[in-house]
Amino acid sequence: AEARSMESLEKQLICPICLEMFTKPVVILPCQHNLCRKCANDVFQASNPLWQSRGSSAVPSGGRFRCPSCRHEVVLDRHGVYGLQRNLLVENIIDIYKQESARPLHAKAEQHLMCEEHEDERINIYCLRCEAPTCSLCKVFGAHKDCEVAPLPAVYQRQKSELSDGIAMLVAGNDRIQAIITQMEEICRTIEENGRRQKQHLGLRFDSLCSILEERKKELLQSIAREQEAKVQRVRGLIRQYGDHLEASSKLVESAIQAMEEPQMALYLQVSPGLLLSCRITDMSKVSMSSRPEPGYENMDHFSINVDCVAEMLRTIEFQTGA
Repeated sequence: AEARSMESLEKQLICPICLEMFTKPVVILPCQHNLCRKCANDVFQASNPLWQSRGSSAVPSGGRFRCPSCRHEVVLDRHGVYGLQRNLLVENIIDIYKQESARPLHAKAEQHLMCEEHEDERINIYCLRCEAPTCSLCKVFGAHKDCEVAPLPAVYQRQKSELSDGIAMLVAGNDRIQAIITQMEEICRTIEENGRRQKQHLGLRFDSLCSILEERKKELLQSIAREQEAKVQRVRGLIRQYGDHLEASSKLVESAIQAMEEPQMALYLQVSPGLLLSCRITDMSKVSMSSRPEPGYENMDHFSINVDCVAEMLRTIEFQTGA
């Protein structure tokens, strides 16, 4: 149980960058996750390649990077990584752990890692050709006797360092990709906003054209209505004149017929001169009322319009190009 507790504690003290136990000083990020200061600085430099130190003792300051544990963005002040707060509690826990445990990190697993071919031999060297850990007997008598080997701790440290650098590069690459994605999402939002604005402007311009057409249509319709009303009024006036003449002429015809039926000559001669005069007057009024509307007076074709060129122009409306 004690071994399991120590192993569980050990897992909590592993840096997510170098995969080793935290080394002093330990910095605490705003998201409450911890990193070795060196690892934090490596991630920062990988995420901010344009920030170069001016001297051997100078360190970049400012900038930002993302926490490798939760991807939370860490914004640094002018002090850079050295402006992050140290986690003294974790450092004290590491000191206590090292005092209570004499074995190095992952030593328990390494003590039980034995050679499969030579069961009593521990794996303590690394075959560079085969890229596999092995034991000393395999190098002397076994399958790796003609291979070049190196001490296991040296290869372990080198590959751990390479893996740590790879993780830092991946984290930095992820940050750059995330920045590009964020920038593209902002571009999409800007495109949508600009599109909505231009649609609104286009709608207003076409509404303005429609208003002009409606206003012009109203003016032309009023012109037609005015001439229509004037012509109708004139013709109706002539109709009334001809109607009055027709009524008077009809009454005269009726009086003349009655006079023609008078058998007594004296009585007939008393009224006939007046009837003859009335007939002559009526015949003269016919001449004065002969001004009928001229041929084609009813024609309204002169109000026709040709909108073909305007329609063609409207069909060719396009967006302006260039500044």
